Amino acid sequence: MKLILHSAKRASAPYRVRIGLNLKGLAFDLHPVDLVANAHQSEDYRSLNAQALVPTLEVDGRPLTQSLAILEWLDETFPQPRLLPADPFDRAAVRAMAEIIACDIHPLNNLRILRALTALEVGEAQRNAWASRWISDGFSALEPMVARHGGAFAFGDDPGLVDCLLVPQVFNAGRFNVDLSPFPAIQAAAARAASHPAIAAAHPDHHPER
Repeated sequence: MKLILHSAKRASAPYRVRIGLNLKGLAFDLHPVDLVANAHQSEDYRSLNAQALVPTLEVDGRPLTQSLAILEWLDETFPQPRLLPADPFDRAAVRAMAEIIACDIHPLNNLRILRALTALEVGEAQRNAWASRWISDGFSALEPMVARHGGAFAFGDDPGLVDCLLVPQVFNAGRFNVDLSPFPAIQAAAARAASHPAIAAAHPDHHPER
């Protein structure tokens, strides 16, 4: 099976998938997509991903899009090690934690939203305040869930789906100078996860420059 991940260096969604692929121990080719140069808007890329978003994972030439869908496909196709727990209630809790990040935080501070704010002549300080507000709001909901369910990682004692999303979101929070002191459980879980070799290897510092 040939896997090709179309990925941008600092973008949260492909960062999640890089973590998932690494946790599964899967080899993949990484094709950088330069978002600043609008490479994602090219006709060739849109033929893979009609939304013109990253990531896209090509599986033997068949494209998969949306990071959560890709991560669940990975878990269904390569069941070990698990990203989602076996118990249905635990799976629901993990999905809820992941969706706080994927659905309620990230869409409000990704590149296209920041570009739209810029086009409306919103200044940099106001854009950063906007991003910080939504990250902090989401983390306020997520913090007690990590405190309740976390062990060595954000949910239990093994790295999983929540870590795939939490590590990139904490990295993104750092880019906007978000004060993480109100979120000690999140900080601790993200730091432990970031030190895991498979997760560390997905860091933007290891992404090819473009």
